[in-house]
Amino acid sequence: MDYRDLGTTGLKVSAVGLGCMSMNWAYGTPDEAEGIKTIHRALDIGVNFLDTAEIYGPYTNEELVGKALKGRRDKAIIATKFGFKIESGAIVGANSHPKRVKEAADESLTRLGIEHIDLYYQHRVDPKIPIEETVGAMSELVEAGKVRYLGLSEAGPETLKRACREHPIAALQSEYSLWERGLEERIIPCARELGIGIVAYSPVGRGLLTGQIKSFDDLPADDYRRSDPRYQGDNFAKNLKLVEQVKRVASKHGATAAQVAIAWLLMMGQDIVPIPGTKRVKYLEENSAAFSLKLDKEDLESLEELAQRASGERYEARRMALIES
Repeated sequence: MDYRDLGTTGLKVSAVGLGCMSMNWAYGTPDEAEGIKTIHRALDIGVNFLDTAEIYGPYTNEELVGKALKGRRDKAIIATKFGFKIESGAIVGANSHPKRVKEAADESLTRLGIEHIDLYYQHRVDPKIPIEETVGAMSELVEAGKVRYLGLSEAGPETLKRACREHPIAALQSEYSLWERGLEERIIPCARELGIGIVAYSPVGRGLLTGQIKSFDDLPADDYRRSDPRYQGDNFAKNLKLVEQVKRVASKHGATAAQVAIAWLLMMGQDIVPIPGTKRVKYLEENSAAFSLKLDKEDLESLEELAQRASGERYEARRMALIES
């Protein structure tokens, strides 16, 4: 496995990380035992960058990661996130009040069973709380030794600039993939100017870019993608056709479509780290091998049009409202 610097703050992580959310939340039936096995295998092969959040579950995903870390903490770089108001197990809005920032960190440390969080993100920018106040509270966690590095998720350029005036920001985690490229015009240039690394979530389009999903009925009844706009009706049919182009490039290289999607991201810059999510060892191993796949000029040109032709919004309206552009 190769390793990359996330920005200029000194944080180095595996070139391909592991999103842990799907192990027991949002993507069909939870499989804690397989999830723990997958985390162990990730650490064994050098995939050390593990991503979770308090809302995944809520809370149970951090607990799963904590179980997997026992006896292996020194091999892992742990990223987790705060920033939502949770009531009776439901997410009911944003909450990045300074007091809550500190409470959430202590709760995450307990669930994870660790003494410090390596990378602590604000999950979404809270429109009610100035970013300076939130990052100020986060910086106090660094001073207290509870957190090593700070990050933001789905933040726009002005927020990034204001945040960096308060404390160095190591990483911006946002959706970025072959067919979701909204970061490229303004956000990535700003992040690079500020020395912030890019952590790309949903690098394989929430599974659609893998080519493994052929029908809406392939999704389990409790899978949250059943409400994803890109999986709906005509959008789904149009997007499936785009996946065929990814599969053609994959066939040329003897690779999987997911590997092509991840390799493409890795070629977009040394400061970009994709975090494909999976609960299966098989897919972990396939995804992590993508760093050795080199796409040529012809491949890149054939994939270029996917973003313009993708059909459907990233999220439903209420979730899009919390994403800065």
